[in-house]
Amino acid sequence: MIISTTDLNSILKEPQTLIIDTRSFKEYSEGHIPGAVNLDLFAFHWIDTSKEGIDNFNKQTQMILSFAGVTEEKKVIFYDEISGMLAARGVWMLMYFSHPNVVMLDGGMKKWVHEKLEVETKQNSFRPTNYSGKINSSIITGFENIRDNLDKLKIIDARSVGEYDGTIVRAAQAGHIPNSINIDWTLNVNEDGTIKNESDLSELYDVPKDSEIVTYCQGAYRAANSFIVLKKLGFENVKVYLGSWGEWGNRLDLPAVK
Repeated sequence: MIISTTDLNSILKEPQTLIIDTRSFKEYSEGHIPGAVNLDLFAFHWIDTSKEGIDNFNKQTQMILSFAGVTEEKKVIFYDEISGMLAARGVWMLMYFSHPNVVMLDGGMKKWVHEKLEVETKQNSFRPTNYSGKINSSIITGFENIRDNLDKLKIIDARSVGEYDGTIVRAAQAGHIPNSINIDWTLNVNEDGTIKNESDLSELYDVPKDSEIVTYCQGAYRAANSFIVLKKLGFENVKVYLGSWGEWGNRLDLPAVK
């Protein structure tokens, strides 16, 4: 799920390479990897994980991926400023649609620029497709499943300590999902923006390998980064709570702990 700057640089000109810059258009315009198209994934929050809500999310995501030019045959590379939450969200979305060849650029634009690799400023046009994919429901979950299985799941809160303990309030309720543990997603990343090595990550995520894990944050972006790290470590049963605290914290019928 991760590609190095060296490996990406070696396949830039290959026709089946699709590079997606997930940063803002302003950042993209100031300089991006040659050939990359811009898709600011932070614009696509989703906080309804009812059955109808998930169905609508599937339709919207299919449209977005098609617009970006995704096909089954292409190797899709997502990147942002570092090995961050936006690129991770892109990787998770394509894994959710069972794409066979999707990765995140390790170190993102920060590492690319540091290594003095080629950068361009011209805007690259989208070449839309009709991508369908196949929904992989094993890596997504909604509020009902979590609510009904609070004692069975290992729930990882990827937010900051302040959001977790309720001193930072970003919803109608403050705090966290009962029984969740707080592992801030920024701990996944080195100072240079790359993902930490497996030894450091294993120490951070000291969880039994057979656990049924759910990751969440505010909008399932940081949670996607934690999802990728857990999959990298070999955890097989990992789901992202799509609605995250943006849904859970704003539903007064769901329990919250400070």
